[in-house]
Amino acid sequence: MKTVIFRKNIATAFALLLPAVALAQENVDTIALQNLDEIVIQAPKVIRKPDMDVLYPSESAVRNSKNGMQLLNNLMIPTLTVNDVMGSISASGQSVQLRINGRETTVEQVRSLLPESIKRVEWIDNPGLRYNGAAYVLNIIVANPSAGGSLMLSASPALTTRFGNYSVDVKLNIGKSQWSAGTSYKMTDDIKGHRDYKETFTYPDGNSLTRTEVPFSGSADDSKVFGWLTYSYIKPDTTVFYASLNGYRNISSKEEYRGLLRLSDSSSDVYLDNSNGSQGTTPSFSAYLEHHFPHQQTLVADFGASFYNGHSFSDYRERLSEADNLLTDVSTYIIDRNQAYAVEIDYIKQWQSKRLTVGSSYKANRNRSTYRNLDNSVFHQKQDKAYFFAEYYQRINSFTFTVGMGAQYTAFHFRESNQGQHSWNFRPQASLTYSINANHRLRMGFSSWQTTPSLSETNIAPQQIDGFQWQIGNPELKTSNSYMLSCRYSFSLLRVDGTFGIRAFTSPDAIAPCLYWDGDRLITTFENSRGLQNIVFNFSPQVEVIPEWLTVAGCIEYRTERMKGSGYTLYNHNWSGNAQLMLAHWGFVLSAQYSKSPRTLFGERISWNEDVSIINLSYNWRKWQFGVGMLMPFGKYDQGSKQLNRYNSNVKHMRMDLRIPYISVSYNLQWGRQKNGARKLIDVDANADQSTAGGR
Repeated sequence: MKTVIFRKNIATAFALLLPAVALAQENVDTIALQNLDEIVIQAPKVIRKPDMDVLYPSESAVRNSKNGMQLLNNLMIPTLTVNDVMGSISASGQSVQLRINGRETTVEQVRSLLPESIKRVEWIDNPGLRYNGAAYVLNIIVANPSAGGSLMLSASPALTTRFGNYSVDVKLNIGKSQWSAGTSYKMTDDIKGHRDYKETFTYPDGNSLTRTEVPFSGSADDSKVFGWLTYSYIKPDTTVFYASLNGYRNISSKEEYRGLLRLSDSSSDVYLDNSNGSQGTTPSFSAYLEHHFPHQQTLVADFGASFYNGHSFSDYRERLSEADNLLTDVSTYIIDRNQAYAVEIDYIKQWQSKRLTVGSSYKANRNRSTYRNLDNSVFHQKQDKAYFFAEYYQRINSFTFTVGMGAQYTAFHFRESNQGQHSWNFRPQASLTYSINANHRLRMGFSSWQTTPSLSETNIAPQQIDGFQWQIGNPELKTSNSYMLSCRYSFSLLRVDGTFGIRAFTSPDAIAPCLYWDGDRLITTFENSRGLQNIVFNFSPQVEVIPEWLTVAGCIEYRTERMKGSGYTLYNHNWSGNAQLMLAHWGFVLSAQYSKSPRTLFGERISWNEDVSIINLSYNWRKWQFGVGMLMPFGKYDQGSKQLNRYNSNVKHMRMDLRIPYISVSYNLQWGRQKNGARKLIDVDANADQSTAGGR
């Protein structure tokens, strides 16, 4: 009897000490479940570390998931919006940099992960210099200790239209090596919709013309396929080697709209046909080597290359009747043959409570664009980026601080016009974290990054948009700087986790569009503006209403911002956020999600991404999961923009018929003994550029 009491006391003490141990030992993996004499002790679901939040999937979250996207959704990270049906992951309306064991990855590869293999998820909402300006980073740590191979199959077809996701992934292990191969296919084919569009043109003499588009019909395509073959070799505590060969095919990305233009000057109505899109193939290769030396020293190197072969187009036609000759016929067709190469080398030295990282990277883009509509004129652009940084991290009792400095050299040059720019920009960063205790944390940070002008923003090739609108790039653009101050208070209570946050952002020379009249032509070009500033407040709670049964989470955000450019000063403020619910019991999982995108100001345009709602019911049986759901069960799909320029003001709403019922089937099979996944400490950016045909 005394022995049993003693064992229970030991178990209880271990449960109480586990959060403190996890917080103090930041470089040691924390075990999510411990078994002591048949007493199951579960670690805290969220551990607040100085530089990230670490989430350990619960047993029920793993049991109710059949792929990595489903598990992320079941974790219900309040700020994060995970949309497995649409194949997207975002946070507060911004993109999230996805990583698996430290290497940058895609939504498709996240979906291919076995939930049982996900050891923990690292949520980094204030990334350091190594992440090169990312707003958010989600790093999924994968360790597979019990399976030697796996097969994953999933399909989510829609019932009423050609829409769905399909994927297959196979992993095999031989000695210290692991092979993985897979493919995924997203089909969005001929989704019906329409465009609400109204614009007013104001001429230099003060006269104006309003054109209101009455929609007839419209459709959208967005089908793509992604394939991968990866190899990893892991010699514990010594060497990690990882190589991957990937292929991406944009089968069809296209929007088509037909309508009637009604003019305010009593002119005859005009029939309108407008379409734009792109198609292309991007193969890529990456190789990574990590070697550990004595005295906790590590040298890592990463190489990447990608090639883009594709085209983009925009067609705009006006006529007085469907049988009349064309009044306006504008076609832009750009063929790209673009390449990108990147390499990064970092040195990392660790001590018990501090770390020094020194690194450098280089990226080269070589772009070749052929304009078929300009008598096959060819334009060559060369871009080079070199980046150097040092970052120091130290923990002193309850305080942790990080300081760093980066320097980036950017240069781009057009061969045909012999025009271009080059510049040096510095990137300071600092953060201070005060861990009040294991469940409460206060973090303040300062970060900076640079934005390089894109290929479309700098290309001098004129693109006609409609009868009198044109777009011309500006090769004199300079790399812009951005700075952000943030303060976050995070807490973990018995059944409630959450974060209060505020961030202040400024980009004093943000690259933005600007418009001017050249005779009877309205030209859109680009400038280094007089600056964008915004302040964002957010609150992100997660509440476990009934443990292991019912969880609700969400994020509410308020932003206020100001943008100044040539001849204008604009203001904007709005509310946005998301709400999630998950009810799980007896193998059934009912989940619901609603996301309202923030309305953001940039240049003279307020734009918003899609507002989306989803409801899904699934049932788990052995290695299978069966589900049924509805995309957009409530609300109206809306994606659009509002332009406030003095020469061209317009409002655009993209409406899609996305109230789509669907079914889903997933199957997971595991066997043998499997290696741990390779973990990369760095990941270079080797994405090839792509032109974009201008459009309304």
